[in-house]
Amino acid sequence: MTANEKNANGEHTGQVVVITGGASGLGARFAELFAKRGAHIVIGDIAEEAAHKLSASLGGTSIKCDVTKSNDVDALAQHAVSHFGKIDVFINNAGIAPIPNEERFATAVANQMLRLESNVAATTPLNVITDMTDDEWDHMLKVHLYGTFYGCRAAARYMTPQRSGSIINISSVLGLRPTALAPHYSTAKAAIIALTKSQSQELAPLGVRVNAVCPGYIDTPLLAPMNELMKVAIVSQIGVGRLGTDDEIAEMVSFIASRKASYCTGEIFSVTGGYSG
Repeated sequence: MTANEKNANGEHTGQVVVITGGASGLGARFAELFAKRGAHIVIGDIAEEAAHKLSASLGGTSIKCDVTKSNDVDALAQHAVSHFGKIDVFINNAGIAPIPNEERFATAVANQMLRLESNVAATTPLNVITDMTDDEWDHMLKVHLYGTFYGCRAAARYMTPQRSGSIINISSVLGLRPTALAPHYSTAKAAIIALTKSQSQELAPLGVRVNAVCPGYIDTPLLAPMNELMKVAIVSQIGVGRLGTDDEIAEMVSFIASRKASYCTGEIFSVTGGYSG
């Protein structure tokens, strides 16, 4: 347990916290931190065994949940209510990363150098959009945008009658500053920001807060497919000179879910270490 966790122990005592994609990566760290601060944890994840193992270790519960299926997300919310009687915090975290393409990344870097030399005519087409399949586009939006929408809707159905609750959507720095290398991911994450702002306006008078967190490049398993050159290039654009940690994102999410953030809704919290890409 970190010093911050010790100091904030009990911050979420009695809260029921639902986390999609909570079996690994950022979601798992969210679950651990909220549990240490007194919350009841409910994890929904397609990795059913891993979700059960983690939730059991935290005294919580889990259910298999594919966020691309609205019935699964509805079942997750119902599972939380049937076990704990309410939902206080719903974190739409489930996501996938675009598959890195080393050759295309190298071409993008080379193109950038040519632009710096005012030699745009010599740049090589990346062909990201032209080569992207319908399935690649659809799946990225289904996981991120549709999954978040399903979670927001399911959470609101329980939070609105109780006139309280906090919905936290995990977007991305690429939703704020899209990249040509991942238009489907950037679009989905940007749309989550719009959804957050829209839903917050509807639910604010009802005591339900809706906010989004836009992490920068965080040292989690999602970055594992990147080679070292890619990571070096990314870190070179981060003001603090390193990747972020899951603890740093978890602390932000914990703050947003707490009473300390009672005046925050419709807000977009960027946690990027000064990324300038």
